[in-house]
Amino acid sequence: MLWQLTQMLWVGGFWLIHLGLRPVLGKIGLAPLLIDEIADAFEVSVVIFAAACVIFQALVLVRAEGVASLWRDFRGQVLLMALYACAMFVAVHVGWPQAQRWQAFSFLLLGFSGLVLVLQPLPGWSGRVREAHP
Repeated sequence: MLWQLTQMLWVGGFWLIHLGLRPVLGKIGLAPLLIDEIADAFEVSVVIFAAACVIFQALVLVRAEGVASLWRDFRGQVLLMALYACAMFVAVHVGWPQAQRWQAFSFLLLGFSGLVLVLQPLPGWSGRVREAHP
């Protein structure tokens, strides 16, 4: 359950900010430069929050499947890719702020990693039906 909750928080929040914030701010009638500033401020905090959630999901995966699952299991590989995308976004944002395309690339890489992760089975689930406890 922790896996799903964490995943819902960072993947859902990520796509809500990306697909919902900019259009809503545009409908309000704010200036485009102000919309970009507000969205950029939210993007940094969403990426940092996503990194914390990805680390937590990696810990859940390690607890359920073992340490080797981080590089042998597809879910672990996607989590490592998402963590790399977070690190790349923050590094480019801090060290090379003019590189907007690299920031956008790492931001979208993080988002699509989250979507791929949503489609994967839960750790420890492996397709079996869980029995209800009375």
